[in-house]
Amino acid sequence: MKKLLALLGAAVLALLPLSACGENSDGLTTVRINEVTHSIFYAPMYLADSMGLFEEEGIRIELTNGGGADAVMASVLSGDADIGFCGPEAALYVALGGSQDVPTVFGQLTKRDGSFLVSRKDEAATFQWSDLEGKEILAGRRGGVPAMTFEYILKEHGVQDYMLNFDVAFNLMTGAFESGTAQYCTMFEPTASEYQAAGKGYIVAAVGEAGGEVPYTSYIAKRSWLDSHEEVARGFLRAMLKAVDYTQHHEPAEIAEYLLKQFPSTAPGSVTTSIRSYQGIDAWVTDMAMTEQSFDRLQDIIDAAGELPSRADFGLLVDNSYVKDVYAQLNK
Repeated sequence: MKKLLALLGAAVLALLPLSACGENSDGLTTVRINEVTHSIFYAPMYLADSMGLFEEEGIRIELTNGGGADAVMASVLSGDADIGFCGPEAALYVALGGSQDVPTVFGQLTKRDGSFLVSRKDEAATFQWSDLEGKEILAGRRGGVPAMTFEYILKEHGVQDYMLNFDVAFNLMTGAFESGTAQYCTMFEPTASEYQAAGKGYIVAAVGEAGGEVPYTSYIAKRSWLDSHEEVARGFLRAMLKAVDYTQHHEPAEIAEYLLKQFPSTAPGSVTTSIRSYQGIDAWVTDMAMTEQSFDRLQDIIDAAGELPSRADFGLLVDNSYVKDVYAQLNK
């Protein structure tokens, strides 16, 4: 009986990768992606889906919203998601904790913060970072890259007396701000533009412009998943690279046409405005391979926030081999 149970257990374990990322009756392989939030900041991914680029690679993506990097990473570690799409700091924390199946960054999409600082006052024409002295700001959860990047900017601009409110979950910040919490709030597009259009607040700064380049959002999977789904990973990146290239060479209105189904409650004009905003701050990478220099800068930001127990080696967390293989194929 013990031997039989062991054999059954082994069979179940052997089937797990297939059920987690299996082929459907139409021949497409479903890849479950848990994203940190649903935002036009991630336009290239939705573009790849709407243009049928994933389907060309034999992939169907299944998106779920994690509502925060910690929840995304929990989904990946539990096996509820094949790929996590969030800030690489979530994987960094797990790696430093001694995980036996290290979450691995195999592609980067955004290279700077995609949020915009919204004020209750119409001060866009005169805003200075020093205006945040003595103010309360909703900028994300403690330990998350959005909050740490924002705090890094404040320190770089010499702002000393401020309060970052870490008590509100990432996906609840806008509602908290609208109900009266804090004087400022960071918001992604299209929320920021729509909030301003509704007369509820005013965009006063692009956080990404002030924060500079940092590996902000990336694709992360467990090492075991990547090892058993190498061709799926390459196909996913191949579709993404084509979509990234499209965003670099087409007008916002053209890109917006492909995203309208992804954001049915967002006015077409808002989608176009959001894409223009992100093109304007050069939000998306052209090379999805993360650089060691940017990885080190990310660790500098985390360290400055007092959230880094020790430094991690680049090779422990990042595997650029998949991106490099795809580049070589595309450039033959």
